[in-house]
Parts: sequence; structure tokens; C-alpha cells
Amino acid sequence: MTKFLAAAFAAILAASPVHAQTKVQIGCTATSDCASAMVAVDEGIFKKHGLDAEMVLIGINSNIPAAILSNSIQIGGPTSTVFLQAADGGLDLVAIGGATVMSPITNNNISAFVRNGITINSPKDFIGKKVGAPGLGAFLHVLFVKWLVEKGVDPKQVNFVEVTFPTMMDIVKSGSVDAVLTGEPFVTRMSNAGLGTVGARYAAELGRTEPIIFYAASREWADKNADAIKKFRAAIAEAAPIVNNDREKASASISKFTKQPIELVKATPPNQSVPVLKPEQLGWWIEVMSSQKMLQSKLDTAKLVLK
Repeated sequence: MTKFLAAAFAAILAASPVHAQTKVQIGCTATSDCASAMVAVDEGIFKKHGLDAEMVLIGINSNIPAAILSNSIQIGGPTSTVFLQAADGGLDLVAIGGATVMSPITNNNISAFVRNGITINSPKDFIGKKVGAPGLGAFLHVLFVKWLVEKGVDPKQVNFVEVTFPTMMDIVKSGSVDAVLTGEPFVTRMSNAGLGTVGARYAAELGRTEPIIFYAASREWADKNADAIKKFRAAIAEAAPIVNNDREKASASISKFTKQPIELVKATPPNQSVPVLKPEQLGWWIEVMSSQKMLQSKLDTAKLVLK
């Protein structure tokens, strides 16, 4: 009888709210930049740390801040530029952990992919062209504008439109745009389909090492869920080495979330996963965005990154 009561009591404790896992939805676009969260879900790392986490696919990166504030997701993976522009606009967001950074190896994965019938021999050839970007003001767009300026081209002479990653192949094929700002495995996929060629590897030419994407939440949610954030950070810190060193596991998770063929994903190393984000890492982005008249206020990076 005593053993029965002890077992029953243990079962009640296991089912009680004290032991219940915190549920969190993590929103990212169809790229490899949130691979640490993808791996943490698939490998059971979040559950191990007490989080019931689910990945949510977001079409355009610039929609992530609104999704966070509406509580459609609790954590999102905005690009550095989308996050800073949202903060500049008064949205009370806070960075809670690092995702990916630019690196000499993976910068070459980024390109302006040009459709058949369009010839790009120099940066000036983009003048008058319609260029699709996966979010105006997002990482690839701002970086491309920076590259154009450094090459002596006025970005205002380029017609930018928003195009989601999953639709790029069809849009390029239809001729609706002249080029798209994209990365792997989309570049290889469109090249293999004979849709065009790489017009510029602008990220490689810029050669930066700043953050691409990091994890963010609303400050209100972060204040109320300090324990969940601690668990989240521990999980992505454990998942990051898998992303960086285990191509099989990382590729499987990226392919599953992005719906990209596993062969293409395996052929391209994911961006470097760095789980710790430091306030000073946002300085270059603020400088670039200010020069592009994207920021109106003076942002304090120390207040934007949760300690």
C-alpha cells in the first residue's frame, strides 16, 4: 500500500504545473540562420532544458517583429537590420541570444542571382533593374545597398521589391524580377534549373563578420519569462556546436524546416552559429543603417541586448 501511494504521489508531481514545460513558438524565415533552434527542436535539446518549443515559418523577415508583439510567436529570428529598424520605430524588443554571423566561408553563399536575358558585368548594370529582396530593410537588402554605395552606384536607381525565399524560383522563372538577393541553397537550386547566373557575390566582397540573425523577444515577455530565456540560451548553446560541426544533423533539421531538398542543403555549409550576442556587435549595422537614412534615433546597444 505504501509503495502504491508513493507511486501515485510521484505521478501527481510529474503531471503538476511545477514540472510542466514552458511552451514557446520560434519564428524564422526559410534560411539556415536559425539552425541552432531547428536542431534544438529535432534533437530534443529544448525538451531536455524544459522548453516545449515549436518552429514557425515566417515568409518575410521584416514581418517577425510584428509577429513577436502580437504573440503569434514568443521568440523570433529577425535580421540585425530588421531588429534595429523595429527598435528605432519604438517597438520594445530585446535580443536574447545569438544565431548566426557572417564569415569568410559562408559570405560566398550570398549573391544577387540574375535571371536569363539579363547581363550584369559591373555594379552599375543593376541601375534600372527590378531586384527582389526577402524583406526591404532586411539583412540581404541593406548589405546589397551598402555594396552598391561602395561601388559608386546610387541605390535609388535600383527598383527593389519584396520576394519571399520559397517563391524566388518561380518569380525569377516568370521574369517578374531581373534579379533576387538570395543565398544557398536557393542559388544552387536556381542555377541547376537553368534559370540564370550569379551576378554578384556582394557579401564576399564586403567581407564582414557581424551578426546576420539573432533571437529576439518582446521586452515584456522577456521580463516575465526570465527562466524560459535561461533555458532557451542553454539549449541553443548546446545546439550551436552541432550546427557548426555535424553536417548530417544540421542539414536534416534545415531541410525539414525550410522544405529544401536535403542534397542541396548538405552541399552548402550553414552560416556560423554563435549563441552569444554582445551589444558592440551591433555597432557596424547601426553605422551602415544610419548612412542609409534608415534610423531616426540614437540607439543604445546596451539596452537592446538582454544581459
